[in-house]
Amino acid sequence: MLKEDTIKNNNKNIHIHIISDSTGETVSTVSRSAIAHFKNFNPIEHSWVLVRSEKQLKNIIEEIKENKGLVIYTIIDKNLRKTLEKGCEKLGVPIVPVLDPVVNAIDNYFHYDLAIDEPGRQHSLSHGYFDRIGAMQFTLAHDDGQLSHDLESADIVLVGVSRTSKTPTSMYLANRGIRTANVPVVPNINLPENLFFSKALVIGLTTSPERLIQIRKSRLNSVGEKKTTNYVEEDLIKEEVLSAKKLFLKNKWPIIDVTRKSIEETAAAALEYLRVYKENRNKEI
Repeated sequence: MLKEDTIKNNNKNIHIHIISDSTGETVSTVSRSAIAHFKNFNPIEHSWVLVRSEKQLKNIIEEIKENKGLVIYTIIDKNLRKTLEKGCEKLGVPIVPVLDPVVNAIDNYFHYDLAIDEPGRQHSLSHGYFDRIGAMQFTLAHDDGQLSHDLESADIVLVGVSRTSKTPTSMYLANRGIRTANVPVVPNINLPENLFFSKALVIGLTTSPERLIQIRKSRLNSVGEKKTTNYVEEDLIKEEVLSAKKLFLKNKWPIIDVTRKSIEETAAAALEYLRVYKENRNKEI
């Protein structure tokens, strides 16, 4: 039945109802990841977050009645779950509790006590969200060497020459809740003194000179700059990259070569360095 309905709805609007007792980020991410697997599919997303009362749910069910479609949800409270499930059953719409398979797998394998219905549990679910917001604010304020006096508050400080993906990698890490600062290595300009004494993990980003020339030329073209400058002069770039790498090695900072890495891969490598760094620090305590 569901498959037949899907075939009929090709190239048409499909209503996706996202319901959460927290921020809704988890449900939304799962929904969009699943939708990406299909073509000829035009989803219309209806999102309700911080749903924590019967009154809210009744209003939502009325909205679902007006625009029938798939319901995807995360709700902890048992009574609210029953209300939503019964409402969807009456309407004949499919409903998916996205976290249940994972929760059940953990329960079956590890046999831990479930924290469902614990006071404050809903707040704890969104704690990670607010951590990410704080990390994003910190990272934006500490981009490209800004507020360099405050590097001590960072989890990670990315250091590298211009156009080595420092900013996008920083933002990706911030979205994972990692407070990230980035500092450019510029010829003949000293790095902030406190960088060398910071307890934050300092990571050097490097790339091949050839790739760097290509990226910088593309950058100049995008802003309409036609003149050749030191910014894209091959010999100077080679020296710039080599000098930065020597700096990283001298200070024993881990190095990530971003030449053939995506932002996600660079961030993953940084997270692994951070994990090891924290483990080593804990052993010293």
